[in-house]
Amino acid sequence: MAATVAVVRETVAGERRVALTPEIAKKLKARGARVLFEPGAGAAAYFPDAAYVEAESADASSVLAQADVLLTVQPPTLEQIAALKEGAIVIGHLQPHLEPGRTKALRDRRITAFAMELLPRTTRAQAMDVLSSQAAVAGYKAVLIAAEAAPKFFPMLTTAAGTIRPSKVLIVGAGVAGLQAIATARRLGAQVEGFDVRPETKEQIESLGAKFLDLGVSAAGSGGYARELTAEEREQQQRALAEQLKAFDVVVTTAAVPGRKAPRIISAAMVAGMKPGAVIVDIAAETGGNVEGTEAGRTVVSANGVSIIGTTNLPSSAPVHASEMYARNLYNFLELSLKDGALNLDWNDELIARTCLTHAGEIRHEPTKALVDGS
Repeated sequence: MAATVAVVRETVAGERRVALTPEIAKKLKARGARVLFEPGAGAAAYFPDAAYVEAESADASSVLAQADVLLTVQPPTLEQIAALKEGAIVIGHLQPHLEPGRTKALRDRRITAFAMELLPRTTRAQAMDVLSSQAAVAGYKAVLIAAEAAPKFFPMLTTAAGTIRPSKVLIVGAGVAGLQAIATARRLGAQVEGFDVRPETKEQIESLGAKFLDLGVSAAGSGGYARELTAEEREQQQRALAEQLKAFDVVVTTAAVPGRKAPRIISAAMVAGMKPGAVIVDIAAETGGNVEGTEAGRTVVSANGVSIIGTTNLPSSAPVHASEMYARNLYNFLELSLKDGALNLDWNDELIARTCLTHAGEIRHEPTKALVDGS
């Protein structure tokens, strides 16, 4: 029997992305699946209902009741989970560390939930990696926000009134968001430096035409993430960074690990030492921020005139391309289990097994299970 793959409108305020684009609806139909959507599901991302020519539409309650697979951007609400049939599959960015009650509901409804942030970060999984695709959008947008807020030009300009020096920009963190931020700042003509405690990022930063800021601390970790610094390493890093920050006009911080509080990298004392008019854009604001004094969703101006911009949900600010990439990520993951329109989950596949949050009335992800059991 053909599986019904469905999408409904996102309910989180300000969320403009959609997990199923017309392009992916067409691909699913070609694979033998039935595609069902709530009218208006793609409207905020500029995908009108008429573009979903390969899909059927129905009201939200009907869509949820019929869905064999529900694709989401933000986690489903408790009401949406209750409306799904038992045994349905949910695929999306589920943030299990934030709300144990939601994970309990998925377990108790015997929903098979795949949290895409749990996807192993392997070469084979790259085409499904929602963290990377959305981080690229965030890095790009963060630099545009910084350029708008900065009281200086980014590029060097030669004018009749004299030469304007380029802005000095520091990107903290050289993951996907950081590298995209470096590339964007370079395209805008700034003088760019990049910093990361992982030594292997030096070559990546320099390949984009930026200078690697070496603070004398190395913290290579596993899975593409940095290990936690020792107290001595942190102190050394803080001293060196405080001195370097005095020279920069713009700083973009991108250090974040899914499911954990963002590491504090820039202290209030460091901000106090920066030049008046400097701008900091903190991509990690939603998880506590890399900068002391960051407030999610707000711009805070320090006593010495440094603006700290606490960005939230940057991918949603570019909903067309962010949705296209996100929907392709989900399709590539779903394709592992979609054969001639029918679903067949292969639990021997590492990508399927390790991305699973709940299945058959159990919580499969041990850290989340411990969180739920202890709540």
